[in-house]
Amino acid sequence: MDGSVRTSLNAASAPAPDFRGNESSLVSALKTLLFFTILMVTLPIGLYFASKAYIFEGSMKMSSTDSYFYAAIVAVLAVHVVLALFVYVAWNEGTPKGKGKHD
Repeated sequence: MDGSVRTSLNAASAPAPDFRGNESSLVSALKTLLFFTILMVTLPIGLYFASKAYIFEGSMKMSSTDSYFYAAIVAVLAVHVVLALFVYVAWNEGTPKGKGKHD
């Protein structure tokens, strides 16, 4: 029984790990996530209404029903582009900036 008490006391007196070095990378990751969240909300909606009004109904003189359909396709494509960009940025976020020759 004394061994378990000593182990718990030693574990309690051990210094806590220092995570302050990761704070800047956490802030960077949160900024990236916030940027892509805002982009994911605004870009597809903006492209939907802009393409419907100016491209499909304005320039191409499509009917309202057809323009809804094609504007929705534009919005879905915008979602896929934003997701692909997020994956690319998230994948490359932890890599070093200078990828030069190795010594």
